[in-house]
Amino acid sequence: MPVVEPLVVVVVLLALYLVSSIKILAEYERGVIFRLGKLLPAAKGPGLVFVFKPIDRMVRVTLRTVVHDVPPQDVITRDNVSVKVNAVIYFRVMDPRRAIVEVEDYNYATSQLAQTTLRSVLGQVELDDLLSQRDRLNLQLQQILDEHTDLWGIKVSSVEVKHVDLPPDMQRAMARQAEAEREKRAKIIHAAGELEASAKLAQAAGVIATEPVAITLRYLQTLTEIASEKNSTIVFPLPVEMLHMLGGMIKKQTQE
Repeated sequence: MPVVEPLVVVVVLLALYLVSSIKILAEYERGVIFRLGKLLPAAKGPGLVFVFKPIDRMVRVTLRTVVHDVPPQDVITRDNVSVKVNAVIYFRVMDPRRAIVEVEDYNYATSQLAQTTLRSVLGQVELDDLLSQRDRLNLQLQQILDEHTDLWGIKVSSVEVKHVDLPPDMQRAMARQAEAEREKRAKIIHAAGELEASAKLAQAAGVIATEPVAITLRYLQTLTEIASEKNSTIVFPLPVEMLHMLGGMIKKQTQE
């Protein structure tokens, strides 16, 4: 049997070791390497990275934006209304070395911080502000989270409050409030119409007062409208001015 040279064995083992030490990192990945327990000065990647085990240990970190759903939180608003609020946060790793060294699990830590901050901030506002001023509250939440996660090398780019779950009795109260508000607007519009109509009527009365014949024509028009309804008996009061005018016409015809 042929004898295998020890040098060949060593070369083969060394080649296998080198091949197993090659790691490939994608464009959105970085490798944080610990050599004999000490952190190397810079993160590696993307591309080929050599990790010489057991001397080196590499932790992969993704630089892509992470979308994390914050589970529903029980929040008591400033006006003592209990609601359930959930949100979504968008964050990404800006410094892979700090994200690994400064915190044990940056995903879990960011999630827990988002939950506590959500309860704290929304508990300081009233229900009406929670429903109508979400943009301002989202910006406030983002600034607070970003300030705290900056120590971990994390950048929180956006926070969005997704849904506010109101208790049933509060939903009914808000429905009644909305209905009352609609009735209020309807009454205001009706009153404005009445005011405008009264102004027009006053203007028409002024015109009629300057022309005595106009009131007579108006009475005759009203008589025509009543007659069109096919009433058997019509009681129509005649104004004094019309009687005087008819008396003058009859007297004139008699004199002729």
